[in-house]
Amino acid sequence: MNGELLHMAFQALLSNKTRSILSMLGIIIGVSTVIAVVGIGLGAQKKVEDQFKNLSVTTLIVFPSRGGAGSSKLESDDLQEVLNQSTLIQSGTSMYRGNGNIATSRESGSYSIMGSSTNFFEFSNLTFQAGRSFLLEESKGRVVILGHSVATELFGENFDPQALIGQSVTVSAKKMSVIGILEANGRSAGFLSYDDSVFIPYNTAEKTILGSKGSSTLFFNAYTIEELTMAQAEVTQILRKVHRLRDSQEDDFRVRDAGSMVASAQESSETLTILLTAVSAIVLLVSGIGIMNVMFVTVAERTKEIGVLKAIGAKQKDILTQFLMEAIILSMIGGIIGILLGNGAIPFLESYSAVYSIKSMILGFSFSVLVGIFFGFYPALKASRLDPVEALRSE
Repeated sequence: MNGELLHMAFQALLSNKTRSILSMLGIIIGVSTVIAVVGIGLGAQKKVEDQFKNLSVTTLIVFPSRGGAGSSKLESDDLQEVLNQSTLIQSGTSMYRGNGNIATSRESGSYSIMGSSTNFFEFSNLTFQAGRSFLLEESKGRVVILGHSVATELFGENFDPQALIGQSVTVSAKKMSVIGILEANGRSAGFLSYDDSVFIPYNTAEKTILGSKGSSTLFFNAYTIEELTMAQAEVTQILRKVHRLRDSQEDDFRVRDAGSMVASAQESSETLTILLTAVSAIVLLVSGIGIMNVMFVTVAERTKEIGVLKAIGAKQKDILTQFLMEAIILSMIGGIIGILLGNGAIPFLESYSAVYSIKSMILGFSFSVLVGIFFGFYPALKASRLDPVEALRSE
């Protein structure tokens, strides 16, 4: 019997294709929006994780003051002072960062320039595709390590990493020798992409290339996660002492732990995802109201048909099931089309880091079916309760 009711439901929907398509349109838009929104949200969360995965949960980052590079008092000596005086810091490294023009004989572009300590790459878990890190004796040398994207843009996608070692590039009008190429990693220190950066010795960046246009950032690793808060307070105390700040003066630096930065960024992306998903849910609810209205119209138009069915022995539950099936079929087909359109849009949302998600497909489809059941039930119930005699008299 259910098979016959299902067949009748399909026939009823096919008899008025335009109305059926318009009824599904809201479901299609709502489901595809859910998939796109959740994909963007998950992509944003993954991007946050990728940005910080090179840093340990015990990592502290010391930024310049908000006044900019000119007002920052962070210096390379601050790193050593903290390492010498701290009892809770295990290791540390520093970076002197800014921007500059990088050029070869054929290509040029503006990139991030990072003046790095010799242990920076090991500290940050960066790996080399070819070449090596800086040597101690190269602390003031004119040598450069290229991020993978920089190497690709300057030498082409099919560049040979080994062949680039020893070649010359111009960094802010200073000729330098390439000693290393980094593996593509998509990581960053939370504010700069390593792939889109070039690395030179710290002293070279500070004294020769960037000068006052650059700013220093320090990285420290505490011994344990349990001691991280105390280590943060200790680093702050040491730097205030080194900078000779009075009690009434504010810090001329900012100390943040990587964990709180990740949590804050993830919370922001999750909040955005929830808000956009709520908008998608509203679209689905509105489409459900549309399905309800269409089903009421359908019941009104098919009143005589309902009377005939009851006259030949159809029970109330059979009428209820048939009309409820029509609503569910509309929402299911709309959900499937919405899933296909939503997934089809993901490749066009690369700039938003959108990713495919089984979770979003299940969520969107489940919601569309629930909308069909919820908003289709009352019109179906009304149809099943029609008096057969009154129904047969209707025109």
